[in-house]
Amino acid sequence: MQIVTWQLMNPHNPYSCIYTLSELTALRKHWAEQNERVVFTNGVFDLIHPGHVLYLQEAAALGTKLILGLNSDRSAKTLQKGDHRPINDQNARAIVISALRSIDAIVLFDQPTPLNVIETLKPDILVKGGDYAIDQIVGAESVLAYGGQVKQLQFVEGYSTTAIEQKIQKAGLKN
Repeated sequence: MQIVTWQLMNPHNPYSCIYTLSELTALRKHWAEQNERVVFTNGVFDLIHPGHVLYLQEAAALGTKLILGLNSDRSAKTLQKGDHRPINDQNARAIVISALRSIDAIVLFDQPTPLNVIETLKPDILVKGGDYAIDQIVGAESVLAYGGQVKQLQFVEGYSTTAIEQKIQKAGLKN
């Protein structure tokens, strides 16, 4: 997996919240020392829509720092959302999502699930959308075992990457 560490490319870059797991592990330790309440969520975040933005704002409000585990291109392909997904590559998705004020850190992961990232970073709160039951949330068992919390956030009806994709495809057929 190719992860671009933006800090190494340009020390004055606007993408300073994109980290490798080892970089973020050190930052997470610092945050713990500062008594920051760390929230973790994850996903592909392919075509950003209002549902994503509202979800991330709600997640951020639960703590003082929000970490987003972003599926790499390879990881996203394992989710079986279609051969053409993700539409945007991992670097494009990381850049777009890094512009949101609610995000404090982004880490890409190459595995099918973020379990290794969750177990390494040990967030205080693990969150997923309301379309997941607590027992379906990857990492929930680990987080609960060390005393963290697992929460389901409101699912925003009417917004999805799949719906946007279908709308674009329909529009293309009309021309």
